[in-house]
Amino acid sequence: MSVRRPALVGTLVAALFLTACGGDSDKPESATCPGGTIRFGVEPFEDPAKLTPAAEVLADALEEKLDCPVELTITEDYSSEVLAMQNGKLDIAMFGPLGYVFASERAKAEALASFGDPKGELSTYTAGIWVPKSSKATTVEQLRGRSLALASVGSTSGDALPRQALADADLKKDDVELSYAGGHPEALLALVNGTVDAAEINSQQLASATEAGTFKPSKFRKIWTSKPIPNDPITVRGDHEPAFKKAVREALLGLPADKVGEIGALLDADPPAPLVAVDKSTYQPLFDLARTLGLSEEDV
Repeated sequence: MSVRRPALVGTLVAALFLTACGGDSDKPESATCPGGTIRFGVEPFEDPAKLTPAAEVLADALEEKLDCPVELTITEDYSSEVLAMQNGKLDIAMFGPLGYVFASERAKAEALASFGDPKGELSTYTAGIWVPKSSKATTVEQLRGRSLALASVGSTSGDALPRQALADADLKKDDVELSYAGGHPEALLALVNGTVDAAEINSQQLASATEAGTFKPSKFRKIWTSKPIPNDPITVRGDHEPAFKKAVREALLGLPADKVGEIGALLDADPPAPLVAVDKSTYQPLFDLARTLGLSEEDV
């Protein structure tokens, strides 16, 4: 297996915009190895210290399956990942569901696989809004005049769905003091540290932080939860040859559970299970959400 040095967080521009062929590699180009390297992006949905090694396991397994070096990049934010694929600097990418909506529109990204459960069904997660247990707010409507920490612009559970919940509660833009904490872990910590009255905490971050001991659910109260959200898709850029798309799909769906379980656990897909096939129709509710909220590519 070829040696692969993953790009570090924060080096997206330097690492991805050097050349369209993906960097130096002595691996010959083939249907499963276009340009001699496959460039794989993952959105920063978790603390990089946890996410990077988990994504490495998946990237290494894919590299071995396709017999082609895989260069992994944990992108700086959701928008930079969409932009990188649009500009031809990523071959495959794992997006949040809403990020995939815009990658589909801007880079013709095609959803191939996502994280399954032991029954072979697609795993899901939920968005949530939490307050301290001592808070008088028990509903979204009662967030009027209070502060709410969201995760990042373009996040499905950490931006779009909580904002939809506010709209459903007839809360206008200025009725709640919204702030973006910079990520799911940061939004949770803003609530724990008492710098906001409420925060979005999705079920994935809840499980991770509870296990790590950085969040004690008994001290807080959830006042809103979303409908189940289909888990993050792994996609391929739309302008690739059909043979490459087919090879990547088959490789992903053929990976054993232990090769996807570590990153799957960060997505609340636990116990480990093989990836399952998905396509655009799987994420239609997110396309509908973007239309309902009037979101455009400028919002990601």
